[in-house]
Amino acid sequence: MKNLTILPADTYTVINKTIITNEDHKIISMLYQPIIGYTATSLYETLKDDLDKQEIMSDELNHHHLMSTMQLNLQEIVIAREKLEAIGLLKTYVKEENINNYVYELFSPLSASEIFNHPILNIVLYSNLGKQEYDKLINYFKVPKINLKNYTDVTKSFEEVFSSVEKTSMDIISDITKKNSNNIEISKGIDFDELISTVPENLINNKTFSDNIKRLINNLSFAYNLKTYELSGLVIDSINEKGEIDEVKLRKSARNFYQFEREGSLPTLIYKKQPNYLKKPIGDNSKWAKMVYAFESLTPYEFLKAKYKGAEPTDRDKKLIESLLNDQQLSAGVVNVIIAYTLKTNNERLTKAYVETIAGQLKRLNVETVEEAMQVTEKEHKKLRKLTTKSTQTKKKTTENLPTWFKEEPNKEAASTEEIEEMEDILKELV
Repeated sequence: MKNLTILPADTYTVINKTIITNEDHKIISMLYQPIIGYTATSLYETLKDDLDKQEIMSDELNHHHLMSTMQLNLQEIVIAREKLEAIGLLKTYVKEENINNYVYELFSPLSASEIFNHPILNIVLYSNLGKQEYDKLINYFKVPKINLKNYTDVTKSFEEVFSSVEKTSMDIISDITKKNSNNIEISKGIDFDELISTVPENLINNKTFSDNIKRLINNLSFAYNLKTYELSGLVIDSINEKGEIDEVKLRKSARNFYQFEREGSLPTLIYKKQPNYLKKPIGDNSKWAKMVYAFESLTPYEFLKAKYKGAEPTDRDKKLIESLLNDQQLSAGVVNVIIAYTLKTNNERLTKAYVETIAGQLKRLNVETVEEAMQVTEKEHKKLRKLTTKSTQTKKKTTENLPTWFKEEPNKEAASTEEIEEMEDILKELV
């Protein structure tokens, strides 16, 4: 997906694709906000307020209006917008001109029932709120049950009340406003040919893996980071005598499997990769730029796994990395730099205290980009070298432990053929 630089002068128009009710506002405030945060929720409400009196379409506005209204910078607005897009509340289109024009389409939230039964949103909501707050929400949205055992249904049917009239010619109207929600899409899915091949043929039929079931399996795979071979056993156990997959049983099995593997904890959603707005612009072929690209292009999990030579990282290391992303709120690319720096300078060990010291400094310095993180760690390492013994042996040992980007000053010139080949070899090791 193309990464455009957004400017205050860039214009936007809001189009309402749905009917947003008072109940929807409650759902967004109570159920969506704990997942996407206050800023993204506020952006949704601000875009809705931009609509005309008929709540159909806004005038053409510019992004400086959003900045002034919300008292946020453009980077904060882009992050909030991307969260709304990811969770299905917003779709964004752009027409590139001298001044780019954006179209923001607003959608309704899912219903409370859909959220509490969603294989991803339900997990994140529980993880972010905790059991006590989660149970309060369940009770708030729960519909009271009345025992109708001794009652008789006397509801009239349509034909009992209305009679048929002679048919008249009329057009079918298709563009009337209606309530419209947007699906949450998981682009990186399971290889279903591989998954299906692992299930005994006598257990399934042509309806077993319906589109809805495939969507559920993709969501579970994403939420619980499940591999195909792990899903295979869960799917087989969830197939009933009709050859259908029991959705409730599959979801419970996936949750129980994850909790068993991780001592009862549940997953939370984090930025999988470095956000686009924090990435270095494309076009620089220097060795330095290629290393920046490598850190930006991989998730911390993928990067750590590459360091394990393809093996699964230990739970201890994964929890440590997760704490940097969730607790310290560091960007994914910066976490990758911390991993690389720590392993190179600490004898290939991710020591908690060592990692958290580096992470704390980068957080205090408000470092968000990969390039900033590389420059700061390089500067700190040079300070450390001045405090060490100046013997040749110590110097040699220190140099050998330096991360790749420390071995020479950042090179902004185009890389030579040999350098490009060297960097490609490095990238191959990482992916």
